Amino acid sequence: MTNMNTTELETIENKYAEKEYKVKIICPEFTCLCPGKRDQPDFATITIIYIPGDYLIELKSLKYYIVDYRDVEVYHEEATNKILDDLVKVLKPRYMRVRGDWNIRGGITTIVETEYSAEDWKGDPAEAEIKNFENTAVKSKTS
Repeated sequence: MTNMNTTELETIENKYAEKEYKVKIICPEFTCLCPGKRDQPDFATITIIYIPGDYLIELKSLKYYIVDYRDVEVYHEEATNKILDDLVKVLKPRYMRVRGDWNIRGGITTIVETEYSAEDWKGDPAEAEIKNFENTAVKSKTS
């Protein structure tokens, strides 16, 4: 991976740290460069699901962190795993899953999913999924 001067990921205090709840963040405009082929960008939707501990990710810093990949030559698997590692390092979540849904290149679609569980977390990763996602913030008003 080309060296990155990544934006510092910032956190905010989780005022409900005693509760076990889920956070899902979808970043539909992730871009990076194909290693060795700087003229070929790669595109992905990065989905982050986590059960927070004492900290939450500050979304503006996450946005800038994601944008920093735009000029980085990196393989799909490496980018997805690095995002997880960087987020776990600052958030120290109970559980986290990062999924990269990479756009088709050469007739091949790549999906990379990686996860982390804190040693003391006794939950079920299958229960961490937020099902039936509907973004009501962008819901059509043609009712």
